Amino acid sequence: MKLQLLSDLHLETEAFEPVPAPSAELLILAGDIDTTWRSFELFRGWPVPVLFVPGNHEYDRRDVDEAREALRAHVKAVGLRMLDDESVVMADAQGRRVRFVGCTRWCDFDAFGPSGRDRAMRAGGYFQNVMQSTRHGEPFGVEAVRELALEQRAWLADELQRTGDWDATVAITHFAPSLKSADPRYGREPGTASFCNDDEDLLPGASLWIHGHLHCRHDYRIGDTRIVSNARGHTKRGEADGFNGQRVFEVLPA
Repeated sequence: MKLQLLSDLHLETEAFEPVPAPSAELLILAGDIDTTWRSFELFRGWPVPVLFVPGNHEYDRRDVDEAREALRAHVKAVGLRMLDDESVVMADAQGRRVRFVGCTRWCDFDAFGPSGRDRAMRAGGYFQNVMQSTRHGEPFGVEAVRELALEQRAWLADELQRTGDWDATVAITHFAPSLKSADPRYGREPGTASFCNDDEDLLPGASLWIHGHLHCRHDYRIGDTRIVSNARGHTKRGEADGFNGQRVFEVLPA
């Protein structure tokens, strides 16, 4: 199956017109498309199915739980399917069945192990203050983020272990599954744990793992799993330089 991948378009401030890749059989939106949600209208009538996994900024200045269901309904109305703690099996032109396992997979701040958690959470406080989101009537701070992150990690671990009638599994998360996806501009510092998780032990459950969040592109392997991101980022910071929104990635049977 041939996949077109877009993430971190930030259309609330960026000027970018998404165009279908001619050979793609599916479009994946890996989060941070538009904090206002208005730009999802650009994908109405897309010529192939569209799967969307929410990014952190889709929840800016909102209650996380309430926004999650509202966002699901919003993108469904324009013909997109949202995956957040959900899986779907789709067939390609050759009849091969691919399972897509998707969730935001919030950061648990353990990218550097338990010994680095406190420093990572202190650094992560800055990003949560920028979000200005809530959950259960309280600020969606680092403790709340970690709680939700661990819930999603448990779901993801269970789902990736399942077997069934499919030829390959693709995991889609907004946050990265490995420190190898750290932005080379900043390297590995406590704040990196707000972008990358240590999910390398989960990688064998997927032949392809797609993520966003970091405003740079990646395509590498850990073991038998290919990890890919195709984030655009912000033009004013030079992050969109070299971005190819028409690039297509192929899922090969396991």
